[in-house]
Amino acid sequence: MNHPITPKTALLLTLPPLLWAGNAVVGRLMVGAVAPLTLNFLRWLLAALILLPLGWRVLRPGSPLWSRWRRFILLGLLGVGSYNSLQYLALQTSTPINVTLIAASMPVWMLAAGALFWRERARPMQLLGAVLSLLGVVLVISRGSWATLQQVQLVPGDLYMLLAVALWALYSWMLAKPSDNSAREWHWAEFLLAQIAFGVVWAAGFAAGEARVRDIAVPWSLPVLAGLLYVAVLASLVAYRCWGMGVAAVGPSIAAFFSNLTPVFAALLSAALLGEAPQWFHGAAFALIVAGIVVSSRR
Repeated sequence: MNHPITPKTALLLTLPPLLWAGNAVVGRLMVGAVAPLTLNFLRWLLAALILLPLGWRVLRPGSPLWSRWRRFILLGLLGVGSYNSLQYLALQTSTPINVTLIAASMPVWMLAAGALFWRERARPMQLLGAVLSLLGVVLVISRGSWATLQQVQLVPGDLYMLLAVALWALYSWMLAKPSDNSAREWHWAEFLLAQIAFGVVWAAGFAAGEARVRDIAVPWSLPVLAGLLYVAVLASLVAYRCWGMGVAAVGPSIAAFFSNLTPVFAALLSAALLGEAPQWFHGAAFALIVAGIVVSSRR
């Protein structure tokens, strides 16, 4: 079903890509300091502790959560346990721009998941919007130069990110197509904590496996704590809350196009850290991505 994009939903769906671009940069900065799967576990453990005072009721005996535990185990695996673990793993060998570029294939995965599992047929305008948005992403990664684009090479981390994006598409469709309407009646903190609670268990298991093959000791310092707070509060709680509201308002297929803003924001943040001014292709890419959003949302 096609839903109109209001200024409020546009803001809700634009903020997460900005915060997730920062997450990619922070994740890259953490390479060599904090092991990737351990970073993901610490991120969501801290997020759960922060959210606990607001959503603790969902964990009580007799809560509707326990009769739907199978669904939330899967949501926790796809959204918290797998996607973020794979992203931090990808950043070990890939760059924030490369990782967010691959993540920008989200509309294609989202349309495919909807067609395969939820019988949602893609409209021609959605396909055109996907092409426009991907052109904008290619413009960013190529820096407006065909020669630069030809030099881009895939690394193992890029393959991890491809798998992560596919799993995120399934996660977003599950948010938009719940098996019942009870989750919509919960407080937002309860619904998010229900996912994180199960996701932390998955993340802990993955971190335990990581500890068997490498040193996961964390060199605690002010920069490490600051990075952990960023990924736990802004890139997790704030971004997931906004994304969930946005997906509920316009549907996962339309929301996916906003995720294409992430590589643009990642390029701008990387440029800011290097002291470089934004280039013409950043503005052109932004225009193409916005055009993809507008076209895909039209009837």
